[in-house]
Amino acid sequence: MSEEVENKEAEEQEDELFVHRTIVIDPKQTPIRIDKFLMDRLERVSRHRIQNALKDGAILVNDKEVKSNFKVKPGQEVTILLNRPPREETFAVPEKMDLNIHFEDEDLIILNKPANLVVHPGVGNRSGTLVNGLAYYLKGKDIPVLDGNDQNRAGLVHRLDKDTTGLMVIAKNSFTMTHLAKQFFNHTLRREYNALVWGGPEEPSGTIDVPIGRHPKYRKLQTTYLDDEGGKDAVTHYEVLEDMYYVSLVKCVLETGRTHQIRVHMKYLGHPVFNDAFYGGDSIRKGTIFTKYKQFVQNCFKLIPRQALHARTIGFIHPRTEKEVYFESELPDDMQTVLEKWRSYLSTRKTIQ
Repeated sequence: MSEEVENKEAEEQEDELFVHRTIVIDPKQTPIRIDKFLMDRLERVSRHRIQNALKDGAILVNDKEVKSNFKVKPGQEVTILLNRPPREETFAVPEKMDLNIHFEDEDLIILNKPANLVVHPGVGNRSGTLVNGLAYYLKGKDIPVLDGNDQNRAGLVHRLDKDTTGLMVIAKNSFTMTHLAKQFFNHTLRREYNALVWGGPEEPSGTIDVPIGRHPKYRKLQTTYLDDEGGKDAVTHYEVLEDMYYVSLVKCVLETGRTHQIRVHMKYLGHPVFNDAFYGGDSIRKGTIFTKYKQFVQNCFKLIPRQALHARTIGFIHPRTEKEVYFESELPDDMQTVLEKWRSYLSTRKTIQ
């Protein structure tokens, strides 16, 4: 791994904003209220927070919602989905920012995130993040802080990497947060990405079902695991939309939401995302050795100085209306420009041949 990649500013590494846990009740467990039972099992989680989660339907017993006075019994399976509490005592400072809001109602915001924007504050990124902008925007509208979160995580249901563009959904209240979190947890929320990748998969469509986990040596990277140790289930469905020999435009549908999932899975296939410095896409992976070709590729890298990945669509059941909603965004200008460059280059090569 190059020194440039090692020293590059850390991107979001944790894809799970919620505590996902399953507890199987011990055969010798005596009947006890579920809120008291969970108080003994969950560290640093208040009874008030557990009771709110029960009221919101975020705690299930044998896949069914229960009330706080429900008594657990041996052999039952308790599934827990809680907003993850903040790790720090710092707060995101509200900053006025131009937010590209695609849609908004009383419960949620769909926004189109640009490249070179970190989603939330962290080490080395205390300001200038999307959440700083949201803190200003939501504060102006007198929106309450979501249960279990502070302004460092205000409204976040999921994340995008710093240099990935596209649609994100932001929850404006705990009711919406809980319902969207459950859809993420159950993999019923539909997300489609467009990626420009090197070369093209042998099969025009397929499914990548390979676990992903943190790299054992480089903590900023993720990697695939072919055994049961070290990785979490990760499933990506892909389809080649346009094959330009040297590169391909690919649609990726996420079934799971692991950190850097598409980028890691496309590298696994041998077709890393174009200009992805973390996973080998920032060097020539297919094509000639001629100087003119190398210069052409370098010019494309300059036009899109990031991984060529865009979250194009998002669809889910609206928590309030209980109807399916679907949102779509066009490819950003830098990806459009690079695609046109490759189309023109391929056309020229065919003419010469």
